[in-house]
Amino acid sequence: MIRLAQAPLHVAAVTHPGMAGKQNEDRFAVSAYRVSEKDPTPSVFAIVSDGIGGHRAGEVAAEIAVETISHIVARSDARLPLEALDRAIQVTSEAIASKARDNPSRQDMGATCACAWIIGDRLFTASVGDSRIYLLRNRNVLQLTVDHTWVQEAVENGVLDAQEARQHPNVHVIRRYLGSPKAPRPDTRLRLAADESDTQSCSNQGMHLCPGDLLLLCTDGLTDVVDAAEIEPTVRGLDLQPAAQALVDLACSRRARDNITVVMLLIPLEKGMPEKKAGASWSWVLWGLAGLILLAMAVVGLVWVVFQLVLPSGSVFLP
Repeated sequence: MIRLAQAPLHVAAVTHPGMAGKQNEDRFAVSAYRVSEKDPTPSVFAIVSDGIGGHRAGEVAAEIAVETISHIVARSDARLPLEALDRAIQVTSEAIASKARDNPSRQDMGATCACAWIIGDRLFTASVGDSRIYLLRNRNVLQLTVDHTWVQEAVENGVLDAQEARQHPNVHVIRRYLGSPKAPRPDTRLRLAADESDTQSCSNQGMHLCPGDLLLLCTDGLTDVVDAAEIEPTVRGLDLQPAAQALVDLACSRRARDNITVVMLLIPLEKGMPEKKAGASWSWVLWGLAGLILLAMAVVGLVWVVFQLVLPSGSVFLP
């Protein structure tokens, strides 16, 4: 793919270390491309990653995750996005594990990742861990990804309900992560309904995005303290960058202990600039008004001629 200087959609991002005085081990990246010299189809790739491990090892793992996955995606031809994402995640996980083996102080390092790849107007996703992707559409919020955590498995098996899961001591126990001894299987379920099967979720890959759709990628520093139902009211009516900041501010106001990262991608309402659309609309209004004025003048002239022909000289026309 060929890198573009500017994304064909609106982008905003905010990252914050959280309120516990921790080092910020979150990393993120957003890259824009066109598919090839012959194919001008726009492509945007976004990734967030939450590092795991002490002694700054999590920071190293997250940097490897973002840089390696983004690099492999950039070198692809965008024809088989899910295969490219699968390969990128597998290679990245092994790269992190290899770095950990080479340095005893980084022995347990790892990272999560949540990847959103928009090609034209079609969305492809892949995730590992508990970083999430949400879709905001028509004031509805859909969690597209599934957490790979102990409590998520407990909820799916009916052991815990959603509220119990949030308070459970194992809430941060991750069952799948980059850098694990056995390379993790990337999750390509794109869940649009809570009751759909895994097969249905996977078949949603390549879904068409609509003008006004908003994608939110975030780490668990946000979702630990902000419910999905609170996201849309928090960002409603705000421009994109203030909206991203508002979510981070809300998490900080609740003393979020983990690092917080928010990346937002907004599909423009039209392919052209909104100002152009507005200008075009006003031009039609002005032409319509001019037409009405000309029509009114014609009617007045016609009435005057009729009166001259019909009324006798010296008559007074009373309404």
